[in-house]
Amino acid sequence: MTVTPRIRDSILIVLCSMMLSGCFPSQRAQMNEEKEPHFLSGRSLVNAMDYPGAIKAFGKALEVNPRSGAAHFELGWLYAEKVGDPASAIYHYQRYLELRPGAENAETVGQHVFRLKQELAKAVLPMPSTPGIQRDFEQLAAENRRLQEELQTLRAAYAILKANAQSSGSDPISQRSATLQESRATTPASPTTSQAAVPGHASAASMQATRTHKVQSGETPYSIARRYGVKVNALLSANPGLNPQRMQVGQVLNVPAS
Repeated sequence: MTVTPRIRDSILIVLCSMMLSGCFPSQRAQMNEEKEPHFLSGRSLVNAMDYPGAIKAFGKALEVNPRSGAAHFELGWLYAEKVGDPASAIYHYQRYLELRPGAENAETVGQHVFRLKQELAKAVLPMPSTPGIQRDFEQLAAENRRLQEELQTLRAAYAILKANAQSSGSDPISQRSATLQESRATTPASPTTSQAAVPGHASAASMQATRTHKVQSGETPYSIARRYGVKVNALLSANPGLNPQRMQVGQVLNVPAS
């Protein structure tokens, strides 16, 4: 196809007019989006600080034009800054970036999305903030160290048993079992065992095993377990299905015997 000088001049004139007016197709589309009646209504409601009404207006603008990047941006801003709904803000900001990948504020919007995702993660997985939580963590760390030390002691004892068994030609596990049986046979019954065999003590032990605790404000499984002198794992095992992060004030928990 041959482009005549007249056609070429016409094309150049149109391009120059567009450059002078700063109105390229993408810019014209954005201007059209912002002239949509519902969009204009949303802007007016924002100025009047009627943010719920503005959200409805921009939502209607999206019903008219689902690809309205301007409406998505306004909704992202409203949900993030005025309503406190990070999930909805992330959705609308991301749709804006999909529709306007070359926008001048794309980098800033991306930073907002990252910040909102962090806020959403904190809301979904809240960290306990009670005054005694640091003390609970320290006690758990100390208990973990004690268990590690006991494990090392048991490993050392097993190594000695294994060495002795190899020298005598016997099985270290069988030797250990025999030692335990001999120890049990020579160990007298503890006062607790004797009391459990006496009528009356059994009922007291049963009552202790079935005691309950009503959750108070600021309490955690760790603080409750410490209060009754029981292990945290034992408390959680006695309450299957308990979510430590979602305990309710007034919730009744079963407390195992210490």
